[in-house]
This record gives sequence, structure tokens and C-alpha cells, in this order.
Amino acid sequence: MIMGNATHEQANLMLRLYEIRREDKLRKARDWFVNNYTPPSSPDEFMKRFPPGSEENAYIRMVTSYWEMCASLVNRGLIDDELFFENNGEIWIVWEKTKPVAPAWRAFFGNPRIFANLENCVNRLEAWREKTGPGTNEKMRQMFAAMREARAKAAQS
Repeated sequence: MIMGNATHEQANLMLRLYEIRREDKLRKARDWFVNNYTPPSSPDEFMKRFPPGSEENAYIRMVTSYWEMCASLVNRGLIDDELFFENNGEIWIVWEKTKPVAPAWRAFFGNPRIFANLENCVNRLEAWREKTGPGTNEKMRQMFAAMREARAKAAQS
């Protein structure tokens, strides 16, 4: 039996977050984000590719704000890190796709805190993964790169 610092209240909060993830619109947005979203090179490109009012713009905002909220709860100790990390890998994917554009968005809005909860939480997640499964982060990056290449090839066919 594994014992940790998680409480029943934290477990209940985790279950509530899972319930929210199952909501139809968020599920559709998460699926699109993971399988179709590629980060733009600038805020201008973002606005051209995903204009306000578009379904894709809504999906991006839904997914990033959901995981930013989850990260905020974890960062404040409302959910035990290990409990959260053992059960939520998607947050890592979202940060990997958000990380390239985070500096531009921070500069664009003059707000250094944009995506800061997500970044902080995922940095700890990666450290935890390396401690519990050395090399996992790099293998996951390789797997996602291969998936991107396969999608690109399929799109060219």
C-alpha cells in the first residue's frame, strides 16, 4: 500500500476536476488541442489562424485555462503533487504546446504571470518523472515528435 500526504479532501477535489474534464465541450476541445493544435510563431499569427469567435480559439482558451486552473490548485498545495502527477499527464502535453508561445504572450500582454501556474507545475512534474522514471520526459518528447511527423505526412498525402 502506498501512503502519501494526500487527504480525502484532496482526493475529492481530484475527482471533481476529473468530472469537469468529462464535460462534452471540454472533452472535444481537449481532443482537438492534443491532436490538431500547433503553436503559432507570434500573437499576430495566432489571431490570423485562430481569430476571436472561432471554435478553435474557444478550444485553446478552454484547454489552457482549465489546466492553468488545475496547476494553480496544485501549486498552492490544495492537491498533493504526487497524487496529481500520478493521474494527470495531459497537463504536460498542454504545456509543451504552450511553452513556445508563452514568452510572446507574456510580452504582448505585459504580464509575466501568463501560464506561470502551468509552467511551475509542469517543471515539478518533469522533476518528479525524472526521479521516478529517468528519461521519461525525453521519450515522451520523441513520441510526440514522431506523432507530429506522421500527421504531417498524412496531411500531405
